Amino acid sequence: MSFFIFILGSVIGSFLNVIILRYDTGQSVIKGRSQCSNCQKKLKWYELIPLLSFLIQKGRCRSCKSKISIQYPIVEILTGIIFLLIFSAQGGQFSIFKIVYFWVVFSLLIIIAVYDLKHQIIPDIFVYLFIFFAFWNLGFDWNLKIGIWNFLAGIIFFAFFGSIWLVSRGNWMGLGDAKLALGIGWLLGLFKGILALLLSFWTGALIGIFLLFFFKKEYNLKSRIPFGPFLILGIIIAFFFGDAIIKLVI
Repeated sequence: MSFFIFILGSVIGSFLNVIILRYDTGQSVIKGRSQCSNCQKKLKWYELIPLLSFLIQKGRCRSCKSKISIQYPIVEILTGIIFLLIFSAQGGQFSIFKIVYFWVVFSLLIIIAVYDLKHQIIPDIFVYLFIFFAFWNLGFDWNLKIGIWNFLAGIIFFAFFGSIWLVSRGNWMGLGDAKLALGIGWLLGLFKGILALLLSFWTGALIGIFLLFFFKKEYNLKSRIPFGPFLILGIIIAFFFGDAIIKLVI
């Protein structure tokens, strides 16, 4: 079962790559065959098998031998792993609805992270969908007191990031990050949400220092680095390991 769940996730990851590649280009994400971005050759079905095609072709197009972006296998592997982790975490209760729900949520987060990394912008359609599903999460295992705090957590996180965006006029933080923070509060709640934000700032700072020291020609103190991927990394860690981390700290 674990093997098939991972394969399913990698197949979905392949589709997520199509969405990331074609969004806002005028191309349909459903219609039209995939093609090499260099020679424009239409790809055969055996060139589109998640992970395997990349490995067999050694990361190159079969026709023009140009390199295939490492993004494709990374997204496929990451999606497969996350699908498997969600199934393992929720599988004990065997709630198919919740498993599929979290698969959808984290698929959206993967799209947001990779798109922001490539284009330094978070498209509204994806972040609004994430907010919608995160708000939906407030209704699971409903407890009035917890539900109110989780709802307020989203508002507080949005206000915090929104104020940074407003004061800096968008130079320190994008408005998309503030919208993402709203969903974080509603998805994770107050304590796990705070953990996710702390992790995102810490990892962002460490990566920023690393880039400044080892890639001085490409990066300096004025370089813009998208923060969305770090927020989503914080979400992933807090979602799967937040309870253990909080217990360890407390």
